[in-house]
Amino acid sequence: MSLIKPAQKDAYSMILDAIDIGIYKPGDRLVESELAERFGMSRTPIREALQRLETQSLLERDGRSLIVASLDHNQMAELYVVRRELEGLAARLAARHATEEEIRVLREMVRADDALVGDPAALSRANRRFHEQIHLASHNRYLVQQLDLVHRTMALMANTSLAAEGRGEIAQNEHSGIVDAIEARDEDAAEKALKDHISIAFMTRLQQDAGARERSRNR
Repeated sequence: MSLIKPAQKDAYSMILDAIDIGIYKPGDRLVESELAERFGMSRTPIREALQRLETQSLLERDGRSLIVASLDHNQMAELYVVRRELEGLAARLAARHATEEEIRVLREMVRADDALVGDPAALSRANRRFHEQIHLASHNRYLVQQLDLVHRTMALMANTSLAAEGRGEIAQNEHSGIVDAIEARDEDAAEKALKDHISIAFMTRLQQDAGARERSRNR
């Protein structure tokens, strides 16, 4: 009997994951030969993956080199506008379509993530999983695809809004409220709760950036 081997990730997914978890940060240069050695594959799929990532604006040109893109203020604002609307739609559809099992998983995620409030990096990863679970609970494959790209682009931000003092605990309370609305099958409330959650995260990030600029001027 032959064993079925798990599917190997392609170069595109592997580079995306490396950006996502911070191995490569905004401004870092990506070199074909180094990536090929890191991932144990030839340079051809690496080259094709880099071209695809550049097309998606996740990489940008710096002379002849490709570097991980960074987002300026306007790009960040545009991203949050799109994220707010798409996430709100995902919550609305989750309230309509989520199974009882999916709702229980969301509830358990919130409970488990409460223990991570003091660890912004871990809480950020858990936050991503929580949002992805809502996306899946929408039962709309096209929405899931668009939100995946939005969340990949979020990795181009150097820090997480969950690192702001007190934000982790507040975000967890917001997550609980989102699940409450989904569980109650209240589509309007679920959409509003998630949109408000994204708006507060955006305001927190703007405050973080303003503080960073002020500290930079005072050096």
